[in-house]
Amino acid sequence: MNIKKLLKSRVEMVLAELGVDSEIDSHIRVSNPQFGDYQENVAMVAAKKMGISPKLFAAKLLSNIKLNDIAEHYGITGPGFISIKLKSAWMENKLNQALKSERLSVDLHVNPETIVVDYSSPNVAKEMHVGHLRSTIIGDSVARILEFVGHNVIRQNHIGDWGTQFGMLITYIQDEKLDFKLMDLAELESMYRKSKLKFDQSESFANRSRENVVKLQSHDSEIYADWKALVEVSIEHCHALYKELGVLLDESHVRGESTYNDLLASTVKFIDDAGFIVESDGAKCIYLAGIDSPLIVQKSDGGYLYATTDLAALKYRIKNLDAQRILYFVDVRQSLHFDMVFRVAKETGLIGSKINLEHCAFGTMLGKDGKPFKTRSGGVFKLKDLIIEAKRRAYQLVDEKNPSMKIEEKKLVAHEIGIGAIKYADLSKNRTTDYVFDFDNMLSMKGNTGPYIQYAYARACSIFRHTHIRVSEYQDVKFKLTNGVERALGLKLLQFSETIHDASNAAEPHILCNYLNEVASAFTNFYTTCPILNSGSLISSRLGLVALSARTIKTGLELLGIGVVDRM
Repeated sequence: MNIKKLLKSRVEMVLAELGVDSEIDSHIRVSNPQFGDYQENVAMVAAKKMGISPKLFAAKLLSNIKLNDIAEHYGITGPGFISIKLKSAWMENKLNQALKSERLSVDLHVNPETIVVDYSSPNVAKEMHVGHLRSTIIGDSVARILEFVGHNVIRQNHIGDWGTQFGMLITYIQDEKLDFKLMDLAELESMYRKSKLKFDQSESFANRSRENVVKLQSHDSEIYADWKALVEVSIEHCHALYKELGVLLDESHVRGESTYNDLLASTVKFIDDAGFIVESDGAKCIYLAGIDSPLIVQKSDGGYLYATTDLAALKYRIKNLDAQRILYFVDVRQSLHFDMVFRVAKETGLIGSKINLEHCAFGTMLGKDGKPFKTRSGGVFKLKDLIIEAKRRAYQLVDEKNPSMKIEEKKLVAHEIGIGAIKYADLSKNRTTDYVFDFDNMLSMKGNTGPYIQYAYARACSIFRHTHIRVSEYQDVKFKLTNGVERALGLKLLQFSETIHDASNAAEPHILCNYLNEVASAFTNFYTTCPILNSGSLISSRLGLVALSARTIKTGLELLGIGVVDRM
């Protein structure tokens, strides 16, 4: 259950009774004071509007609110905050409900939506590199979280599979008489670089490349077949990496730029008919208030641009997919582009004004030198090489800690730790900021890292190995919180639902990461402080806390796209 939501509803009920402006939001947050578990600071805002002191308003709120059924005590702290301490008996009952619940008492969203999540978006004929990592794993995690709270999530992989580059590549293949179908993607990318160089140096080659683009657009059978084969080779490479990363993208989610080719002309015509297009040197442009540069939707030679494709994709997603909210996981450098596309879509009436369009921007992965993360030779770090290196280092770590473990088990554990470390290192950072990628830090067993949280789960499993009961089977417990350490862990476990909803609303996985780190820390403190298997009459309750901790960590990591192991 969502404790913050419960407390907020009761506070807002009193605000309504007191005739307080409904626009004043109730700000309830988890607190860490000596007095209470939660803190409410609505009095600070309401008092100012009403012209009275915050303490006086807080006292008025306290005299009307009904919390006796859930709160041990509540009172005013600081300049007008209301601190609330939950009853242990109420918490114990809720812990038992969570343990018996398949969803760990996580509430479903009261108004589920159809949400399109646009993420990963690699380019055809190019290997995926570290620049694709953030879009891929952040988008995947948010999609999982949104599904978990009940939304209808539609994944879309908007791959770059159309345009002049294919005319260049196909022309180069024809000239060199190459059988590219026998090549891997690294060889195709090498060919792409050579074709680009030739395009820039030879006017004849450039003209023939453009002619092949026209043939491709008109579905010339030979050119179209070559293009389709190039796309298939690229998609096969991407999905092999998705499988390694545990990313839930498959071929049914692929909707490349080519998908919207037949919609481009009608999209431009709609915008033109709405009176928004201005011609400049033969190009069709849209000027927006407050932005100096125009959004160009058609070049003077009749060609279309990325913006046109994005507008056509928007129209398709609203009309054909019934999207109510669309999330784009694309790096922060595209912020102006999406701001302009979203404004054009709404101001021209291409889509309805109530559709929520969100550019979920993210920063850059940096090396220790503070520059974009690259190989030692200075090249772009391929994603497959990053995965191989993470798994190699994780295997070395597992081998050092458990030399007697069977090799196959070591490989399995190393896979989960290595992949989990890469993903958690990224997901645990606020997605809008740059972050420094450091193999040593991300594989550390200490601090806010993937291995630290995975180890907490493995510890919980090790306790249950002594009981001959599976963690997942331990469900009906009469909890008894007898000390502050148990209570701190219990309270943290009861905050799972509110954390999941906060992460889904904000589309920010780091909220869930920070929570899981807090659960792992509270569990580790409980594990090292409180006897469990020899705790007498408290053994059932304490095993219940172990089981609920394990299931919460496992479920939370799964929502991040990270696996767990029973031993490390």
